Amino acid sequence: MTNKPSPAIMTTLKANKPTFTYQIVSYCLVFPIFRILLKGLTYGNENVPLNGPLVVVANHGSHLDPPLLGHALGRPLAFMAKQELFQIPLLGKIIRACGAYPVKRGASDREAIRIATARLEEGWATGVFLDGTRQKNGKVNTPMPGAALLSARSGAPLLPVAIINSHRVLGTGRLWPKLIPIHLRIGEPLPPPNSRKRNDLRATTYELQQRINAMLDEGLLSPREQRLLAHRQSNQAKKTGPNLEVQASHDPS
Repeated sequence: MTNKPSPAIMTTLKANKPTFTYQIVSYCLVFPIFRILLKGLTYGNENVPLNGPLVVVANHGSHLDPPLLGHALGRPLAFMAKQELFQIPLLGKIIRACGAYPVKRGASDREAIRIATARLEEGWATGVFLDGTRQKNGKVNTPMPGAALLSARSGAPLLPVAIINSHRVLGTGRLWPKLIPIHLRIGEPLPPPNSRKRNDLRATTYELQQRINAMLDEGLLSPREQRLLAHRQSNQAKKTGPNLEVQASHDPS
């Protein structure tokens, strides 16, 4: 008699495994834009937990940010999206397969948090922009406590990520992209806040803001960091050998 995995475990496995559509969008659309046109690089992929719930917290400067994050982190990333987008033929199926989940226009913050918490309980990595909206300077300016609250409710760790230059490529007010490099810096995960009390949420939110802005201030990867990144990738390729799928899923940089 064989023991079948529980429904909860199966849901978690499904959340961590990219769908076919997700892979098509990531590697046929996002990959050439990020890696080739924008000379994209990702530093710190070893900090990304590959399994279990995770709150990915980033600055927000462009509409490019969600797909770039989902591709660069090496695991599916869920984001909130307006419910109306899911009613558009083809687009609705694509964004759903890529991890987006619908939120009604005008929904309360409490409802949005409830929906996001449900995704975390399914084992998803869920993306949150600290400011909530795009910022002209690309930094974290007026952080909201939503990410900290999600972490406190679910027990999921928080992963700070700095997206460098996306606001210059296609920020607010730009109709055409400017083809300059976009680099991502991934920090070490933070534990959940001590409680859901306002002071604890504020303290964690402030720490996230400081860490992300500090990585933004470091700027694009230096030549030394790029050499170190290439060395890590070379060593990883030797360890994994012909198993390219494992290599790509761990560090897509």
